Amino acid sequence: MSAHIPAPSRSLAASPPEASPPAAVAGRSAPVRASRKPPGMWATVAALLRKELLVELRTLESVPGMSLFAVTTFVVFHFALNQNTVSGDEAAGILWVTLLFAAMLGVNRLFVADQDQGGFDAFLLAPVDRTAMLLAKALALFAYLAVLELIAVPAFGLLLLAPPLGQALPDLLVVLVLADLGIAAIGTLVAALAVQTRARDLLGPLLALPLLVPVVIGAARASSPLLVLTHSTGPQVRWLATLALYDLVFGLIAYAVFDFLLED
Repeated sequence: MSAHIPAPSRSLAASPPEASPPAAVAGRSAPVRASRKPPGMWATVAALLRKELLVELRTLESVPGMSLFAVTTFVVFHFALNQNTVSGDEAAGILWVTLLFAAMLGVNRLFVADQDQGGFDAFLLAPVDRTAMLLAKALALFAYLAVLELIAVPAFGLLLLAPPLGQALPDLLVVLVLADLGIAAIGTLVAALAVQTRARDLLGPLLALPLLVPVVIGAARASSPLLVLTHSTGPQVRWLATLALYDLVFGLIAYAVFDFLLED
């Protein structure tokens, strides 16, 4: 009588071998996905500046209003002064006071879109340096001022200035650049502070104008010798140095406190 050998269980025969992790089968560890490196500071500044300029080109919210205000003010001065031309200290005062008040229109609008559309929150969530927004906004405001002066300064020379503008223009460009740097640094700092409040349209000029008075005084004193009929000297060096020092001081202050203003 032959011995009966039981057949293996069907469940045991059909069960597949225990699955092992692919990494263990391959005999090597699974590759680690490389994390994307956050963009550098200057790449962030370039991207933000490009966004600011594209938004301005599409909406035309700041520069046309600034330019129209300046030209209209020169027209008012042309008829209100009861004289056809001005020169020297009077011309410098009219030019810089007009440019200052026109710049206030751009300062008030600098951070409004970011505040209303959640741009601040999106920027704070991004893994980038917070100072990049300060530099991008200041450069955008500097570009707005440059376009403003391309329109306003020739209009001033045509409507009010007695001496030819061409003889003063090379030296006047130096004064314009130094003054624009100061306005851009102070205006960006004040705009970031005022946009967090309800009365931003009122608080911005009230904070900015006292801080910008030294810029107007230095720019007017430096450009006054250039706007006379007998133009023979360049801008006064001590006033140019004063403007440069003032720009440096407020640029450092804005760099130091901007992160706290942005987070608050």
